[in-house]
Amino acid sequence: MSQTVRSLPHPSSASPARPGPPPLTAQPAGPWRVLVVENDARTAQTLTRSLERHGHQVRTAATGAAALREHHHADVILIDLELPDVDGLEICRSITAVCDTPLLAVTARDSEVDRVLGLQAGADDYLVKPYGFRELLARMGAVMRRARPAATAGAVLQLGPLVVEQTTRTVRMHGRPVPLTRKEFDLLLLLASRPGAVATRRQILQQVWQDTDTPRSRTLDTHVNGLRRKLGSGDWIVTVRGVGFRLGQPWNSPSPAK
Repeated sequence: MSQTVRSLPHPSSASPARPGPPPLTAQPAGPWRVLVVENDARTAQTLTRSLERHGHQVRTAATGAAALREHHHADVILIDLELPDVDGLEICRSITAVCDTPLLAVTARDSEVDRVLGLQAGADDYLVKPYGFRELLARMGAVMRRARPAATAGAVLQLGPLVVEQTTRTVRMHGRPVPLTRKEFDLLLLLASRPGAVATRRQILQQVWQDTDTPRSRTLDTHVNGLRRKLGSGDWIVTVRGVGFRLGQPWNSPSPAK
């Protein structure tokens, strides 16, 4: 049986080889604390193992209620919109209402309407199942890169004589250090990060105490009063009756007439 042999071009006449595309690699950034919100135990387990192999710390939540309890521990959240207790879109809205943690919807809902609703509910990206793990890592890296500049730019907040440094968790007023407790600092940082905007009592309790129980309201009031005293003026934190609190601007207040 004859065998066909294809002749190879002579080295001198061969065209130079083009370099192939670089091999795909996992995102080098991280590690991150990842919250996987997934009601299918096998899927959650597989995803957890894959993320842990890349050095990430993973928590899982099988319900929307569990996600609301756990989200404050995460740097990035992966959420399936098909949850047994609450629609995933509602969980997206609840989480993005109280924090800026990047959130990726990872779901089987694949229509254009579903994608639009997911993004409108607060998801930073939308990935349809089934998906490639390398694509997931790439998308996680992308949303984290978008999130980092805001965090870096806001590392030091200066509002008149008040300076809040996030990285060292220190506060200065007119150049002098202001000693704060951990919760007092978290409360001040929340208000100072959005000067002039009102933070509802529920948002504050959720983000600072990870709790929305009514009994905590007295604790919140105690910390607000303590902050006012330490900052040297009650005008720094303004009460919005029936809603919550906002940061004041006492340095912009007109001086009393003499």
